[in-house]
Amino acid sequence: MSGDGKAARPFVVMVKPVGSACNMRCSYCYYLNAPGSAAGGVMARGTLERLIKGYIDAAPGPVLSFTWHGGEPTLAGLDFYREAVALQKKYLPEGWECWNSLQTNGLLLDDAWCDFLAEARFDVGLSLDGTKDVHDAFRADAQGNPTYDRARQAVSRLQARGIQPDLLCTVTAETARRGAAVYRALRDLGTGWMQFIPIVVREGGGVTADSVTPELYGSFLKEVFSQWVFHDMGRTEVQLFSETALALSGQEPNLCWLRRTCGHVPVVEKDGGVFACDHFVRPEYRVGSIEGGGLAALVDGERLTAFGEAKRASLTAHCRACPWLSLCGGACPKDRFARSPEGEAGQYYLCAGLEQYFAYAVPILREAMRLSAQKKTPGEIMASLTQAERAKYRGVSRNDPCPCGSGKKFKSCCQRLCP
Repeated sequence: MSGDGKAARPFVVMVKPVGSACNMRCSYCYYLNAPGSAAGGVMARGTLERLIKGYIDAAPGPVLSFTWHGGEPTLAGLDFYREAVALQKKYLPEGWECWNSLQTNGLLLDDAWCDFLAEARFDVGLSLDGTKDVHDAFRADAQGNPTYDRARQAVSRLQARGIQPDLLCTVTAETARRGAAVYRALRDLGTGWMQFIPIVVREGGGVTADSVTPELYGSFLKEVFSQWVFHDMGRTEVQLFSETALALSGQEPNLCWLRRTCGHVPVVEKDGGVFACDHFVRPEYRVGSIEGGGLAALVDGERLTAFGEAKRASLTAHCRACPWLSLCGGACPKDRFARSPEGEAGQYYLCAGLEQYFAYAVPILREAMRLSAQKKTPGEIMASLTQAERAKYRGVSRNDPCPCGSGKKFKSCCQRLCP
């Protein structure tokens, strides 16, 4: 902590104003009834004020970021967020900025909500699992009813007010088998941004049937990447691809699970409890409370620092020797329960899938970045990449061994990736 009481580094606060309460019952949800989440009700007004003032007091500035999350954060009610914005304006120093991001399932986003979000300049992340059939298979409301049409209507209401929501799509085993269709369904909504979140839920000694496997995850990422890089560069962004390009340029990724260390996004539960991470809202990862002292002391404190550094310190030997480590940071600690090829415990479960994606996408991304540095337009870059990719497969028939060396037939391997 610095001498002026500020945190030594910028940080984002993820706020859970209703804890894990939600009006949906997604089959793969990791947060419903989280053991560290305070049960019942909405964050008290006094707690909200202490949080906002405490974050402003602790942040190095001049930009602060609040991510309102859940459960389903809109269950706190519209007046709660009007109060939050008013308190931000009350305490924000002159010349500072405050960004708000709402992560929602969209079910409560009526006209009044969307008017407020536009007026208050909120960013919105909206969960939508690609195609209607896939979405409705996993994302039912609390009464068991399908939700795709309501989520889709929320996207339209936001767009009508100039908000282009970030579309968040989970990757289950089923989603992963439909990569191109899922990507195109999201792209055609025209928001310009999407991200994919792999679903890995442990059960007994393995994972649930809904969980994506490493092989399926790699195949999915490659298929989506081929759709984007040869057809949609410049009009649609995919979070993982943007983060990969950022890392290739020598910068630190923004996305927490790709960074070398974590702990940059502490979670504040509705009772004021502070936790190390959204995926670790369990009593043993509670680092303190906003009621008991400054946020800066918690963010820079020994427990949160140790939690963040453990990500790097606990890498397997396989990870430390991996040529892709600078791009993935060893990935998310919550899913480091597999064994490395050498048998060492603590390997990221989806590691082989990421390796598939990097091996395929990185050479193409490097070439795209080279052409971009030459001031080529996205159309020119895509045309050049397409020509080069087609040349790789010239003369290869469907039943020939795939040129990638997988040992599979071309039709069962890279044919779907060829533009």
